[in-house]
Amino acid sequence: MCNILFSHSYYYKLDPKQWKNKTPFPPLGTLYAASLMRKNGFDVSLYDTNLLDSPNSIEPILKKTKPNYLVIYDDGFNYLTKMCLTNMREACFEMIRLGKIHNCTIIVCSSDSTDHYQDYLKMGADYILQGEGEMSLLELVNALENENTIDNIKGIVFKKNAQIQVNPKREVLQNLDELPLPAWDLVDIESYKAIWKQSGQPFTLNIATTRGCPYKCNWCAKPIYGNRYNAHSPEYIANEIQFLKDNFGVTRFWMCDDIFGLKPNWVQEFNSKLKEQNLKISYYIQSRVDLLLKEDTIDCLAESGLEEVWVGAESASQKILDAMDKGTTVEQIYQATKILKAKKIRVAFFLQFGYLTENQEDIAKTIAMVKELMPDNIGISVSYPLPGTKFYDKVKDDLKLKANWTDSDDFEMMFHGTYNSNYYRKLQRFVHKEFRKQQGFYNLKQVFSKPSSVSVSHLKSIAKLGYYIPSAFLDTLSLKKLQQNGR
Repeated sequence: MCNILFSHSYYYKLDPKQWKNKTPFPPLGTLYAASLMRKNGFDVSLYDTNLLDSPNSIEPILKKTKPNYLVIYDDGFNYLTKMCLTNMREACFEMIRLGKIHNCTIIVCSSDSTDHYQDYLKMGADYILQGEGEMSLLELVNALENENTIDNIKGIVFKKNAQIQVNPKREVLQNLDELPLPAWDLVDIESYKAIWKQSGQPFTLNIATTRGCPYKCNWCAKPIYGNRYNAHSPEYIANEIQFLKDNFGVTRFWMCDDIFGLKPNWVQEFNSKLKEQNLKISYYIQSRVDLLLKEDTIDCLAESGLEEVWVGAESASQKILDAMDKGTTVEQIYQATKILKAKKIRVAFFLQFGYLTENQEDIAKTIAMVKELMPDNIGISVSYPLPGTKFYDKVKDDLKLKANWTDSDDFEMMFHGTYNSNYYRKLQRFVHKEFRKQQGFYNLKQVFSKPSSVSVSHLKSIAKLGYYIPSAFLDTLSLKKLQQNGR
């Protein structure tokens, strides 16, 4: 059957912050789509752009393989693709241009093309897949190959008689086990291992056990998988882990779900499946503090190999959490953190500054929480308006000058918040310094109370106090000046 070249438009090298981390993940969403098409008899190949630095590099592949279809199918499990970074959008537009030069039918599936399909059609894309795209893609290509009508195919947008036609949305896939395992064999795993080796961290692959999120944080967009929550069976995931271990020797995983283990008893069953197949793994996840406190969830996570959990703490101000419709409490952040630490599971906080109505008292509470709870890591962002959210609707009138970041380290305030971008850029650096300073003080105490537990990394942390103490103090002075200037 026809030749389909799969690709995507996320280039780590075009996002300096992410490339600096040296921890790239293969395009999992793309691999699911390629696997489904291959299962249905299509000849598929993958041009993985993750480790490349220019969309022009696809042209020699187009010349050589002459695909009938170029499917630019972004990884919907990579949260960075939700942000619609301008670097990636421009890269996608260039790929579309090159694909048309080589007479490909261009099909695009991404968060940005779902939100801005007019722009992609204008640049030459033939079809846009809105939302979860696998089944729409399969139905569309079958129809095109058989010269059948596409007017009734759900989940696609296209031009008809010079007019844009937006077909009804497709229902999300409920039984995820219908999908074959992702086409991991199409990925050059060794090239990823080489980059990870530079990071100093053990090599890790990404697995998605679920799709969607039923919670309604009003700043969080769900353009691909929506508000529905569907899960693979524990058996499916255990089999995928077995495959990755047997074929690539991988035993460490990033479970890239928005929320891991929400389905009742899923974590417990997953733990049992790993034991049945004698699979010993380590992994890290994202979760919610209220979910972690249910029943014996933390015990089973620890037993199954969980080493770290990132929680959306966001703020230590209940006022801000409520304004976000977060549905969690500050007390739950404290409680879950203490239990996880007691189980020797590392805890990391996602923190968000700049939300509407935030003031100095709210900021101070968050900094105090970080210093008191001493998470193992923190990730800081400013509130980013994503299309389709209540938060976006509240601030959209402010977005005329800038509606997207260039890369994930842009940190630009795109609406009129309490303070300006310079303040929040300085704030995120200050909070990181206060965090590292607190770690250094803690490790210094360990030298005297438990000297046998002190490692080289602990000593380095102590040595860096000579930098963080004066630097944080100077940042405090700068923040006060910026605070006085307000907007």
